[in-house]
Amino acid sequence: MRIAFMGTPEFAVPTLVALHEAGHDIAAVYSQPPRRAGRGKKLRPSPVQELAERLDLKVRTPVSLKDEAEREAFAALNLDVAVVAAYGLILPQVILDAPVHGCLNIHSSLLPRWRGAAPVQRAILAGDAKTGVTIMQMEAGLDTGPMIVKGETDVAHKTAGELTDELADMGAQLMVSVLQNIAQYTRSIQPETGITYAGKIAKDEARLDFTRTATEIERHIRAFNPFPGAYFEHQGERIRIHCADIVDQNGEAGTVLDDRMLIGCSQGAIRATVVQRAGKPKMPVADFLRGYELPVGTRIS
Repeated sequence: MRIAFMGTPEFAVPTLVALHEAGHDIAAVYSQPPRRAGRGKKLRPSPVQELAERLDLKVRTPVSLKDEAEREAFAALNLDVAVVAAYGLILPQVILDAPVHGCLNIHSSLLPRWRGAAPVQRAILAGDAKTGVTIMQMEAGLDTGPMIVKGETDVAHKTAGELTDELADMGAQLMVSVLQNIAQYTRSIQPETGITYAGKIAKDEARLDFTRTATEIERHIRAFNPFPGAYFEHQGERIRIHCADIVDQNGEAGTVLDDRMLIGCSQGAIRATVVQRAGKPKMPVADFLRGYELPVGTRIS
């Protein structure tokens, strides 16, 4: 099939790889423009753009698709379908309608649960037992289009990073399967019940609140691993907790309960296992405590 691929972050990379290996005619790859990053603030292309250039595919990085010239260029590709995976730009109706089979999106939730920007993190925070990916026909609404096929997995004790990687691979394989015989798949209208919205993650959400239960705190840590990293503050320093275990022990919320970084919550406690000081690498908590004092009874916030 003649395809345009539209994606930006690492989540989208497995799908572009799978489409290329399946032998599809990839007429163009759309990705968000390079951003300044790193110490030197140099312009850095997105992971999708970097891969597309290595594969010698034509890359377009428009700031918007609202410009008439961009719309005409897209229409001139004469596409069978556009495949979208975490592209990050709004697709106007004229773009959605241009390919013969429209635009198909890989959304990392079991729609209609967790429409929106941060479905993986919200699923973990909510304590969902399962999540997955939905291949959907795109329309103007926010993740409201008809569903084509779903894949499901257990959330279990996975971090957001681990779960995102798993769903990226799952979505890539499902999309390739759909494109093998796109006509055989029916489109199912999303039900009106069970709709939830996954709002963008704000940086201040990453701060740990030990007045919550240990179960909630442990989910919080996994949901913000690897980014932006759940943290607490002690003596003006921000300390991230990347991994922790739930311990069935009660103590004052926000208080260090032993010499191995057991922290009291409103119900139960959590034991940090991997932590990070600002500007330092991640490390096991035993290594951290050799260079940083958190005596029993210390209050953290």
